[in-house]
Amino acid sequence: MNVIYDIGNTVNKLAVYDNGKKVISLRTREHSCEKLRDKVSPFRLDKMIISSVRELPEFMYDLMSVDIPLVHIFTHKSKLPFRNEYKTPETLGPDRLAAVAGAYSHFAGEEVLIIDAGTAITYDYLSGKNYKGGNISPGLSMRFRALHKFTDKLPLESVSGEYTFPGKNTADALKAGVITGVVYEINEYIR
Repeated sequence: MNVIYDIGNTVNKLAVYDNGKKVISLRTREHSCEKLRDKVSPFRLDKMIISSVRELPEFMYDLMSVDIPLVHIFTHKSKLPFRNEYKTPETLGPDRLAAVAGAYSHFAGEEVLIIDAGTAITYDYLSGKNYKGGNISPGLSMRFRALHKFTDKLPLESVSGEYTFPGKNTADALKAGVITGVVYEINEYIR
């Protein structure tokens, strides 16, 4: 069985696969060895691949050295089935590179725009066998926090709940502005 573990800025994702079929998956904001061990301990694990935008937590080294025979930490130095044209590959997030690799495995040889909306929204371009690069934009929560932090009186809002468009009060105006702005941004990239 194989494990994929993605350590993100906000959320960590783990999945266990058996012969290409997902057996379990977990999304958490915690970096906990116990929780990870509890999820994977019922399985005999052969391989693990880790993509992390942060420094690996110490417990990962213990887990990797004891329980899983083959572990690969995905970086810009990992073997890729496409050409990476990014000028500074060492600064390219492994999460973005992994998303491009995933897109390539499904759409090899095609023109592909990969959009990943998390803490940041990333746009990456795959053209045939060449990764052309991409762009990074603030995610929804970051936009709400920026409006709150860099103004005197705007409240901190979030995506949850309904709102009117156009906004008829400050909360709705913030939600409509941020959410509609992201929708327009994504649509413009797609176009």
